[in-house]
Amino acid sequence: MQILVGIITISDRASGGEYADLGGPAVKTAAEGHGWRVHSEAIIPDEMTPIQETIRAFSAQGCGLILTTGGTGIAARDVTPEAIRAIMRVELPGFGEAMRMESMKITANAILSRGLAAVVEQSLVIGLPGKPSGAVECLGIVAGAIPHAVALAQRVPTSC
Repeated sequence: MQILVGIITISDRASGGEYADLGGPAVKTAAEGHGWRVHSEAIIPDEMTPIQETIRAFSAQGCGLILTTGGTGIAARDVTPEAIRAIMRVELPGFGEAMRMESMKITANAILSRGLAAVVEQSLVIGLPGKPSGAVECLGIVAGAIPHAVALAQRVPTSC
């Protein structure tokens, strides 16, 4: 099964043109390294409505995996987890737990991350950190579970 991916960079400054997006391209390279095909990309502000609308649009386009980067910290503008939870069918807490546990071996600040995964419509949505290296590391931590989770989200029959 070919996994179609949507990548959403969530950053007020990158979406406003104040600096170049580094997170999205890093996640794209990592996704392609896993053999997944990036179908859709967006850079949007850290606001509930654009996050939700973009996730839903990418799901409607057939993206079985939607990777967000940014907005998972504890700053006042970080609303990615709340935006995803407001439209999800089910949360998959093991993804966030694994990302935090493994990332704690790299940096103590990983405990501040609110990274998560959920099923929205028929897509697996994973909220990754905004720091490019953290996003790529976290994606690598959970990559092994992604194909099965995407198949389940898309209601594809599986052997497990």
